[in-house]
Amino acid sequence: MKSTLALSLTLVLGSVCLPPFLSAHSADEAAPRPDGGWKDRQKLLNERAAQAGDKAKVIFIGDSITQGWESDGKEVWAKYYSHRNAVNLGIGGDRTQHVLWRLENGNIDGLKPKAAVLMIGTNNSNGEDNTPGQIAGGIAAIVKKLRATLPDTKILLLAIFPRNENYTAQRGKLAMINQVIRRQADDKNVFWVDFGHKFLNDDGTLPGALMPDYLHLSKKGYEIWAEAIEDQLSKIIGDKGVKP
Repeated sequence: MKSTLALSLTLVLGSVCLPPFLSAHSADEAAPRPDGGWKDRQKLLNERAAQAGDKAKVIFIGDSITQGWESDGKEVWAKYYSHRNAVNLGIGGDRTQHVLWRLENGNIDGLKPKAAVLMIGTNNSNGEDNTPGQIAGGIAAIVKKLRATLPDTKILLLAIFPRNENYTAQRGKLAMINQVIRRQADDKNVFWVDFGHKFLNDDGTLPGALMPDYLHLSKKGYEIWAEAIEDQLSKIIGDKGVKP
């Protein structure tokens, strides 16, 4: 009788749907990726952080769009960030949970940057993997982690860039996320920066000249990024801004 009752309770409780804010999800639970390439990149970023130490004035945190500063964006990076001993902490394919894990496992150890430029979340938006609310929660967890670990660092929280050539449900999903995460900004320690409109044509389409695959940036796309944040970044760092 007792076992039957226990089974019944289990079935009843198991059928209860938790409210969204109580549901467990992957976006805010720190986790590494199993692939060897990711592990190698993670090790490299830890080495970069250790080498830069307190000389780094700015760090960039994100996914492949951030990592792309080392390829299509390398000339723009050299102009705007090399003299600031900037550190690129981007890994292609990363989601919010992977960034959280990296921040807890060496990526920012020994660093004392004046500014951290953060953009993450587009990979979480693929399919039905995470809801907009879950992705916003993952980004909020990253901001909280940065504030706790690097309390003297100002965060430039970037709106997730638009993606896909035309209007899509995924692009709308990103817009909803941006509406929420902008509330993380307090204009004291966290600053909201949204220049996604600069990547769009008047009809709302994404030009291939800026995003050849309608996700990753061309050199011109990186120029738009650098120019869009330069005034605010130079004020935070306290140096003379780079002229476009």
